[in-house]
Amino acid sequence: MAFSLPELPYATDALQPHLSAETFEYHHGKHHKAYIDTTNQMVAGTPDENLSLEELILKAEGKLFNQSAQIWNHNLYWRSLSPNGGGAPTGAAGDAINEAFGSYDKFREEFKASATAQFGSGWTWLTYDDGKLAITSTGNADLPLKHGSNAVLTCDVWEHAYYIDYRNARPNYVDVFLDHLINWQLLEDAL
Repeated sequence: MAFSLPELPYATDALQPHLSAETFEYHHGKHHKAYIDTTNQMVAGTPDENLSLEELILKAEGKLFNQSAQIWNHNLYWRSLSPNGGGAPTGAAGDAINEAFGSYDKFREEFKASATAQFGSGWTWLTYDDGKLAITSTGNADLPLKHGSNAVLTCDVWEHAYYIDYRNARPNYVDVFLDHLINWQLLEDAL
């Protein structure tokens, strides 16, 4: 089963002025596509070609792990963004954030600290395990799935996620992610 590049859940210009269509052209159309193409090439004609993406990630190592994990990571990242996102969540998501972190402001502070402190390339995650929310970061292609944890949403902190629009100002990009883009529906769906 070959993996394919998913359609974005919104138009490439739907997140402007926060993320430009040019960012999506490169990030989705080139970076994400390259992970898919490389993974497909690596598994073609092997017993791994019929595995689900999750099965492949859990058994893969080295380059195959990096490529396949980046497919999964990006698939979640696109869904973690919304043209109607950002700010404090309401409803069950808001209640869960307040219960886990004390307040949305405390969640925001901890999420931003984790995302900006991640050295080099990586990801910051909101996870939900055994009824508990947590914030964690991973380097490079690593992801909570590999560690038995359930990722609810993610912020990509690789430079290619924000460099066109924010240059090297990761903190500004993380602010925009939290204030204007984070898709709280993913948390609602996980609860």
